[in-house]
Amino acid sequence: MKCGQRWRAYKARVKELPEHQRAAVEAIERYLMHFVPTDGACNASIFEDLADLFEQAAVSGTPIREIVGEDPVEFAEAFVQNYSDGGYVPARTRKQLTDDIERAAANETGKQDKTL
Repeated sequence: MKCGQRWRAYKARVKELPEHQRAAVEAIERYLMHFVPTDGACNASIFEDLADLFEQAAVSGTPIREIVGEDPVEFAEAFVQNYSDGGYVPARTRKQLTDDIERAAANETGKQDKTL
């Protein structure tokens, strides 16, 4: 399957996740985009594996925090190290990921923090 097809298949899988998990995956996806080389290489396996992880969690009822832990930045950076040498990620992007995961985890439990 070509890169574009794999990307569309991944996005379709993410769309099927429960809303709170979809929000978490999309937040991690945005963050991971800073690590993905822009040389045209196909990096679909990173995102396909991310979808696998959250699909399995949805089936087993695993909470978002059990997947990403208390530090979503650490999770994302460890996750991407399996695929590349990584890249530079600004502090603002790290904070955005942390805030997005906090909202997704809060929505999962119904305890949304309106201050984020």
